[in-house]
Amino acid sequence: MGSIRHYDDLPMNWVGDWAGRRAALTPHRIALYDSSTQKSFTFRDMNDRACRVGAYLSDVLGLRKGDVIALICRNRIEAIDVYLACGKLGIILAPLGQRLKKPELDDLLARLQPGALVHEHLFADLIASLSLPASIRSVLDLDDENNRFENLVLQTEPREVNVPLAPNDTCLYVHTGGTTAVPKICIVSHRQMVWNAVDILATGLAGTYRTVLITFPFFHIGGWNTFTPLFYAGITSVLMREFNPGLILELIHEGRVENFGAVEAMLQFLIAHPKFGETDFSGLKAITTAAAPCSKAVMQVFLDKGIPISQTYGMTEAGPSNFAYIPRSGSLDELLANSASIGTSMFHCDAKIVDQESRREVRPGETGVLCLRSPHNFDGYLNDPARTEKTIDRDGWIYTGDLAVQDPDGLIFIKGRADNMFISGGENISPEEIEQALMKHPAVAGAICAGIADPKWGQAPVALVVFHAGRSASEDELKAFCRDHLADYKVPKQIRPVAELPLTGAGKLNRHAVVALFSR
Repeated sequence: MGSIRHYDDLPMNWVGDWAGRRAALTPHRIALYDSSTQKSFTFRDMNDRACRVGAYLSDVLGLRKGDVIALICRNRIEAIDVYLACGKLGIILAPLGQRLKKPELDDLLARLQPGALVHEHLFADLIASLSLPASIRSVLDLDDENNRFENLVLQTEPREVNVPLAPNDTCLYVHTGGTTAVPKICIVSHRQMVWNAVDILATGLAGTYRTVLITFPFFHIGGWNTFTPLFYAGITSVLMREFNPGLILELIHEGRVENFGAVEAMLQFLIAHPKFGETDFSGLKAITTAAAPCSKAVMQVFLDKGIPISQTYGMTEAGPSNFAYIPRSGSLDELLANSASIGTSMFHCDAKIVDQESRREVRPGETGVLCLRSPHNFDGYLNDPARTEKTIDRDGWIYTGDLAVQDPDGLIFIKGRADNMFISGGENISPEEIEQALMKHPAVAGAICAGIADPKWGQAPVALVVFHAGRSASEDELKAFCRDHLADYKVPKQIRPVAELPLTGAGKLNRHAVVALFSR
């Protein structure tokens, strides 16, 4: 007998075939409830749809393993159909944020070189404005006036299109914010998706629930990171097309939701909604928060209703799920007391905190940069080895860039960023990207951006600008200019003109000075 290849490189029939394997195990169990159409779909239904879509992608569009499909779409069942079909065929799905603007999307499409673009009709005007690369051979509108997806794609004769894939084959290309002006494209393998689902289930974050509401968008890894473990475990996903606090409260009131994930801003919208006071929360078993610690005031509102609420943490490159606060007692007071903690690393995830300069591990109580290592690490940034090398070392440790400290009980607390990136409403924002957008304005000679504390979004972007001699522009004009180049959440909430930009002693932009100026 000869030696076999590493199993992560060995093609196997089950890899990527989420729909087929789950349908074989629990064909009649409800896989999905679509709140927009109020229809339920079994796992057999989902596999049938995936086989029809897969046959269309393969036989009509001619797409094969390794090809890329770009997707611009809200959280619709059609997006899941494409995801499951891509998994069967080994096609790489590249979800793109519909809030991004033409310059951002043009850049991503040029780097992705997709063979097809699938989009929701709601974004038809945006699609028409884009400079599509020559690699795109087909553009598919999901719900145009001819309802092509329903009347053509889903009418394709279903057949088993599954192609054996290795766990190390690529599943997704996911764009994410970072510390430079150019968004990063993370290479997410099937191994990463499988192990992340296993880790979530092993840690106990999903297995006890029958129904879970998907709140995070599918253009983030968070959306697929919610759906995939649920599908894996045979749990019912509750789908809504976009965040809608009134609809969430209705679904909770109807007893359709036992758990959901959120960032604090989402919870604030729920609390402020007129339906909040009359909503029956008896069927809601727990809430998990992410992106940044939830304030005690917001937590208390749900704890008063007997609903546990605790923090999780992760990043696309390292998980995307890596930490969770698992209650150590039955006391809700414990959750409130440790509201700022992300808990401990998940079952299959190693973690360490290192000194920012020496990269040596620090002692408990000392602040350093959090590093993560697990079988659900990403495979680097697409066509960007230099940035990949800065993020993951030869021993497989992901350098998160988040400052953290461990307390005597082993709990981890995030203390901020070691780099310039900040998080607003759960979205990573690169200040350099905003600065470059501002400097495209003909009146702006220089710009500096930073994130400051915001009661709703956690942090919000602000900026200082220096004008060219004899030139000027109003704050409203600069904001409008930014909206043409950036997603709305990246547009600075305040922009102030200054005679010169604040610099450090080393002559670098001093973002701490910006924060201090706007925080007075």
